[in-house]
Amino acid sequence: MELRVIEKTDEELRIEIADEDHTFMNVLKGQLLNTDGVVAATYDMNPEQSGGQTEPILSIKTEDGLDPLDALGAAAGDVSGNMTELYDDIEAAFDGAAAAGS
Repeated sequence: MELRVIEKTDEELRIEIADEDHTFMNVLKGQLLNTDGVVAATYDMNPEQSGGQTEPILSIKTEDGLDPLDALGAAAGDVSGNMTELYDDIEAAFDGAAAAGS
């Protein structure tokens, strides 16, 4: 995954995330919105109306001294943890179904 910081202040971040689509961006945005200290999280990926932009640009706004890069890191870690939990739940369900079929 290739990232490019477009703009960063103490409370705002705009970052381009290469080679991602709405599926990933919606998950990340949703997790950011559930992160304490994040007051806004959006993304834009409309190349025709954005001057030729082809990669999604994520915008994050924070409060209470939370660095937006720290918020992004926390949200990414939470997404990873949720995927691990989902995988474990699926594996347990599969193992349970296989044992019931024995």
